[in-house]
Amino acid sequence: MRFELISKNYKDSDFESIMNKKLSKLDKYFTDETYAKVKLTATGGTYTTEITILGLSNKSPLRAEITSHDMYNNIDLLVSKIERQIRKFRTREEIKKYGSAQDREYEIGGKTVSAREEIQNSKYGTVVRQKNFEIQRVSVDDAIAEMELLDHSFFLFINSADGKVTLLYKRHDSDYGLITPVY
Repeated sequence: MRFELISKNYKDSDFESIMNKKLSKLDKYFTDETYAKVKLTATGGTYTTEITILGLSNKSPLRAEITSHDMYNNIDLLVSKIERQIRKFRTREEIKKYGSAQDREYEIGGKTVSAREEIQNSKYGTVVRQKNFEIQRVSVDDAIAEMELLDHSFFLFINSADGKVTLLYKRHDSDYGLITPVY
């Protein structure tokens, strides 16, 4: 697996080799064409490490993010988080395909957990409400104002600048993000 390291406000000459060694544990799950993007951010005394793995056969990227006071601990936590996502995905696929899955056991954080037990404990939520609304054609600034007035964390609208459906959302850092689908 290839990876790209992007660092913001963090410099450590040994970090790339350590990251390479830790990510090599994931090589058994991926091909050589698989690409991982690792983003490191230092803010004050906290460190955020984010990994996005692209080039998977099912086209869905894997993503994990950890924030703590120890950048090196973040790597170990991210690798185990990604492994857990892979196991859940594979077990769900086995259940879909064969009606059941082999009950394998894995060690997570010093505890032994069965794959079937992990799937049962992490069921997807269900849709409990459906809402229809008339979508508005507004500017991004007006969408932000509307979202703040409604006290929502997201707002769906048609962007008056380009005529595309756009999702505005509030980020953890109190800024905003826009998602525009490509179709």
